[in-house]
Amino acid sequence: MIDPAPRTIATAVHLPQQATSARGRRLDPRALDSGSFVEAMRDHGTSRPAGLAAYRAWYRDHDPRPLEAIGVSTEPRGEIVRTEIEGLTVKFALRLDDGLESESVVIPMRKRSGGFSRTLCVSSQVGCAMGCRFCETAQMGLLRSLATEEIVEQWRFARFILPRTPEEIAAGGPATGHEIRNIVFMGMGEPMENLDAVLPAVRVLCDRNGPGLAASRIAISTVGRVEGIRRLGAFIQEPGYRGLGLAISVNAPNDAVRDEIMPINRAEPIDALFEAIRAFPKRPSAALCIEYVLIPGVNDRLEHCDELCGRLRGLKCSLNVIPYNPRRDSPWPAPEESTVEAFIGRAIANGQFVKRRGTKGRDVMGACGQLGNPEIRRAGRRGTGV
Repeated sequence: MIDPAPRTIATAVHLPQQATSARGRRLDPRALDSGSFVEAMRDHGTSRPAGLAAYRAWYRDHDPRPLEAIGVSTEPRGEIVRTEIEGLTVKFALRLDDGLESESVVIPMRKRSGGFSRTLCVSSQVGCAMGCRFCETAQMGLLRSLATEEIVEQWRFARFILPRTPEEIAAGGPATGHEIRNIVFMGMGEPMENLDAVLPAVRVLCDRNGPGLAASRIAISTVGRVEGIRRLGAFIQEPGYRGLGLAISVNAPNDAVRDEIMPINRAEPIDALFEAIRAFPKRPSAALCIEYVLIPGVNDRLEHCDELCGRLRGLKCSLNVIPYNPRRDSPWPAPEESTVEAFIGRAIANGQFVKRRGTKGRDVMGACGQLGNPEIRRAGRRGTGV
């Protein structure tokens, strides 16, 4: 039986130091898809078959030896310094080379047939500059963006290195590593502010010689950066990426409410956001995800629901209602269950397809909108002079 009480485990998972060479130091397989990696290694005298075999071994078997044999460093880009467990939800913090931390969450998703698959929520930045009032990460401000290899490294740690929960180990499972079925860019940071690292990370994660995730198993969330939505729309028209998901954190039915909780709306009002949403070139069979954090006394009235559904009319989308997860020193509590049910019921009555975001990891500050370490915020700002 799963113990629902959250637990924090301080850990420092180290890998052995790996051999490196001057020629291979910058050729990081976490930063390059297999085609780019193989071509770069050919320029350094490594044959295509040898380079591809090394890349595959690294991602498929967690075997660094073939890469080391061709002079590529496989030294980890960080270490796990903290894991926090609530049921089967596992939040972990990676301490990066500069002492800052990224946070990621492995989330169990129940299958219709029984059992669980796992979704990995990854961060694209340390902190965030968007300033959303309901979000813990926003309270940190932006300390820096993550590099492509630091984004992919979150997947690698979750897939091969992250300890499993005691219950899973007791049930006969392996001690480390989680099968990752889906990835959502919904952790710390605004992905559209770091697309130069996020899009190459998607290429790596979808690479059939690497992690091999289908693009349809990856979703990128945004607070509503219009230019980023347009740029992502151009990216998904490349072969192999058409199924990539887009989730838009709308959270309000109009400018007045959105201005109050999301500063981005003052620069890019809700009408401009919906113009970009409707122009997004998704597959005809695909639905966009409209995220709506339900905040007590702010955006939770039935008339708010009616107005929102009016905006969504004619747009193929799923309305993802997220009961607010209080951040530290939050001005609002979590919503009452009756309010959540009434809002969802009203949306259904309006003819809108609705999903409710399950609340997982709230007790360990691992739920939607709760990622962020105030100690890292203070240390980072001292280091940067902010």
